[in-house]
Amino acid sequence: MDQLGSFAGAFLLVFLAEFGDKSQLVCMTLATRYRPLPVIFAAVVAFSVLNVLAVVVGSVAATWLPRSVVLTVVAVLFLWFGLQSFRAEEDEESGALGLSGKSVFLSALMMLFLAELGDKTQLAVMGLASTESPMAVWLGATLALIATSVIGVIAGRALMRYVSVVWLHRVSGVLFILFGIYAASEAISLLL
Repeated sequence: MDQLGSFAGAFLLVFLAEFGDKSQLVCMTLATRYRPLPVIFAAVVAFSVLNVLAVVVGSVAATWLPRSVVLTVVAVLFLWFGLQSFRAEEDEESGALGLSGKSVFLSALMMLFLAELGDKTQLAVMGLASTESPMAVWLGATLALIATSVIGVIAGRALMRYVSVVWLHRVSGVLFILFGIYAASEAISLLL
């Protein structure tokens, strides 16, 4: 396949696989609470680095960390963010300040990075990079992940116009907790 074909194939594959997936939902829920730019910037950095790892390391990257360790960290982070979403109501009532842009960036970066490490799209990028132009695959996959993240942020911000922020926090808290429970159950199943 030529460079453009490799780019288009990687973009389409990753965009369709990630649309509505956990990373897009993470961006959406974070955007309902925090300014969108730190969330988008964190997504750009996380996905750029993840795709570099996938392209450079290829199929070996999935064995860097045991999947159970990654899933356990993801579960803890998602459960923590879920609980923080419910605490947001108390913070707003007491007038507490939210996270700074730097804190939002670092939190979103860590959450997205760990959630996507070893994910199906990262494995797909590894496979594509082993047979196609690595640079074209990296660019296509990274732009697809950024596009789904930006769509998630825009959708999350738009929801704020029509739905109470308190209810968005509750729903996002439930989503984070569900993702945390799912990741924990996956980690436990790998250990048993």
